[in-house]
Amino acid sequence: MPQTGEDLANQALSAVSADTAAELAQSEKIAETLTALQGVIEHNARELQDLSAKLKEKREMLKNQLDNNVEISEAEAEVKQVSDKLKQARAKAGNSQEVVDLKLQIAELNQSKKEIEETLSSHLINYHQLTGSTSFDTSDGDQWEFSINARVKAKKS
Repeated sequence: MPQTGEDLANQALSAVSADTAAELAQSEKIAETLTALQGVIEHNARELQDLSAKLKEKREMLKNQLDNNVEISEAEAEVKQVSDKLKQARAKAGNSQEVVDLKLQIAELNQSKKEIEETLSSHLINYHQLTGSTSFDTSDGDQWEFSINARVKAKKS
């Protein structure tokens, strides 16, 4: 028997509704999976929060135990006393004439070193501009290398 237009329409509708039912089932499955995943995430997040709180509490308890330990407090007091004694000895030694003289000599040598470094740097820059080289030969046949460095200075107010 030949199919009527109505039969063909019903057939097309049932095919569409079967596709729609499959898509609906797939959407529901995705929604269930997403809901389950959100539940696992929430559970783990709460568990992490609880563990962090417990860790904080235990660390505070440990700190309190150490802070209230008589033996540790006595040892810290001894360390402070020895440290103060060391500071006093250094200050006393630092005021001796020999130490003061040595400090002055070191300051003078540092100043001389700085002046020579600045002069040498200027000469090496000139040498580099003239030759394009980053090494120079010495009178005894050695070859010394140098580098050119640029520095940005702080902005003046």
